[in-house]
Amino acid sequence: MNRQVQLTADGSHTVQVHDMNVTYHSKHGALQESRHVFIDAGIAYLHQLKNRSEYHILEMGFGTGLNALLTASFSTEKNIQIRYHSIEAFPLTTEEAALLNYGHILQQDSLFLQIHQASWDIPVPVHPNFELYKHNTSLDSFTTKKKFDIIYYDAFAPTAQPELWTVEVFEKLYQMLAPEGILITYCSKGVVRRAMQTAGFRVTKLQGPPGKREMVRAFRDQ
Repeated sequence: MNRQVQLTADGSHTVQVHDMNVTYHSKHGALQESRHVFIDAGIAYLHQLKNRSEYHILEMGFGTGLNALLTASFSTEKNIQIRYHSIEAFPLTTEEAALLNYGHILQQDSLFLQIHQASWDIPVPVHPNFELYKHNTSLDSFTTKKKFDIIYYDAFAPTAQPELWTVEVFEKLYQMLAPEGILITYCSKGVVRRAMQTAGFRVTKLQGPPGKREMVRAFRDQ
């Protein structure tokens, strides 16, 4: 992939994939987008609802590691245990990850480095509250018997990878969720919401991050 680190509107980085004409995060602000979609509307929402001591999260699209970094920070802040699985078929190189400024902005350079240096395809205790399991595979090839409380669905947009937003994909994800689990994503296109509903999800629209009108939180009710 032909990838290049770029600055976004809030001063944090994203990665541009020129071959596909997509970015890993919003040009309107990578950091504020991840916080809004995956932390505030995802793990923070569920923790406020459930107030449990441990959560299991599956992320589709490890990408820059920003969602993992913010979630690890949240686990420390709330003193909860998080088992974090993340799928990535095309990981950034060590050199590419070193260019990203999230660790500096959040004053979490050491944690961000640990997240990127963690070995693939084995569970790694990044810190006492956060276990990271990075899967170097595609979603199509990924299998598990685990049930997750939250799925962070951070795949490239349907215009770039429509095969990742089908009924079949969401049926697979639905089966990976525990009862009363949630799937959170930045994408709220009508075709995506309908695919989720066909797969069994109860779909709700939320206010999107800066630069995006809406996003989606989908539920597995039973």
